[in-house]
Amino acid sequence: MENGAGRIGHGAATERVDARHWRVLLLWLQAAFRVPDLATGAAFVARVADAAERVGAAPDVTLRPGRVQVRTTTWASHGLTEADLVLADAVSAAADELGLTGAPELLTSQEIAIDALDIPRVAPFWRAVLGYEPEPGTDPDDPALADAVGLGPGYWFQQMDEPRPQRNRIHVDVTVPHDQAEARVAAALAAGGTLVSDRRAPAFWVLADAEGNEACVCTWQGRGED
Repeated sequence: MENGAGRIGHGAATERVDARHWRVLLLWLQAAFRVPDLATGAAFVARVADAAERVGAAPDVTLRPGRVQVRTTTWASHGLTEADLVLADAVSAAADELGLTGAPELLTSQEIAIDALDIPRVAPFWRAVLGYEPEPGTDPDDPALADAVGLGPGYWFQQMDEPRPQRNRIHVDVTVPHDQAEARVAAALAAGGTLVSDRRAPAFWVLADAEGNEACVCTWQGRGED
């Protein structure tokens, strides 16, 4: 069953894809495959890329020792479309040709929710300190944030009615290249953040958004491992 903008419902997508490989997680259709070595994994990734070009899909593909993970969605429709399902069929066929087994038990999708009273005021800080971009199709005043290279978890903002009297109980560490740290800190401060402490810099700077939620910008430096 399709809904607005050509999207295919999660139930319909689940019924159509190969259950040995694929699962729907949030906006994504995802699969994980076990590979015996990096060379086989690379060959499989090449087949995924060829299939994506043929069907007009734009998947994220991750190659790691022993594993290849593929996830696909159609950002223009903010969900799954026929192109994603056709790609899934092609990827499953390529896996069978190479003798690869699926590992759906390895799949996961992570999001971090940040409580906020004034989301438009808080969101720019987190976009800057994480180096993220608004997820396509979300409200500019209430954006979900996504890692531009598709490796980190998603972030979203939960509307609060009352302020929290206590210090935040979730702390986010953002590790960046050592030569990018000061620029990242400056961007976060320019986006409305405050500097809580730079006592341990360049190992880490402690920052906070406009409502006191904290994050550290971290590097490998200053940790006695130079």
